[in-house]
Amino acid sequence: MKSSRPPTVQEFVLAELRRAVIAGELEPGQPIRQEAIAEGLGVSRVPVREALKILEGEGQVVHQPHRGYVLAALSLPELREVYRIREILEAEAARIAVHELTAADLDGIVAAQHDVEAASARGDLQAMTLANRRFHFAIIEGCGMARLVRIIANLWNSTDAYRSVYYNAQHNRERVEREHREIVEAVLDRDADRLIRAMAEHRTHAVEALSAIIGPAPEV
Repeated sequence: MKSSRPPTVQEFVLAELRRAVIAGELEPGQPIRQEAIAEGLGVSRVPVREALKILEGEGQVVHQPHRGYVLAALSLPELREVYRIREILEAEAARIAVHELTAADLDGIVAAQHDVEAASARGDLQAMTLANRRFHFAIIEGCGMARLVRIIANLWNSTDAYRSVYYNAQHNRERVEREHREIVEAVLDRDADRLIRAMAEHRTHAVEALSAIIGPAPEV
C-alpha cells in the first residue's frame, strides 16, 4: 500500500483502506489485521483504528467479538436501500447542476469519461472505479450544495466493495461506458429530465447485475 500522503496520517490510512477495498485486496468477511496494516503503512495502530471506525460508521466494516474488524459481507437489501436513497438525492443534485455547470466543468466530465474508457480497455479496475467516481461527482458537485454532496459521497463510500465486483465482468464495464455516453449527451444538452432518466437507468442496471451475482441472503 503506497501512496502520496493526504494531510493527516488518519486520512492517509483511510485512503489506503478504501483503495484496498476497491482493488479487491480486502474481501467481504475477511478479517482486517490492524497490526499488519499499521506495519505495512509505517504508522501506529491509532490512525488505523480511527480509520476503521470511520469505515464502520459507513457500514463497510463490522466489529465482531473475539475477531476484531472484518470487511462487511455483501448484502442485497443494503445495496438496494443505498441505491434508492441515491436515486432520490442524485436526482435533485442533477436537476440543479445541469443548468449550473460551466464550460470547464463540462470538459472535466468528458475527460473523466475518457479516463473510464481508457482504464476499462486496460482492464485496470481500480483506475476505472476512481475515474467513474470523478465522472459522477463532476456532475453532482455542480449543484453547489456541499452538504448534499457529502451525503451522496458517504453513500458511495458504503458500496465501494460492490462496485469492484460489478466491474469484474467485461460486459458490465461495456454497459457502463455506453450509459456514461448517454449521461454526457444529456449534460451537454442541458436536459435535466433526460439526465435524471439516464442516471436512474445506470443505477438500476448495476443493481440488477449485482443482484444476480450476490443473490438473496441465506435463510437462517
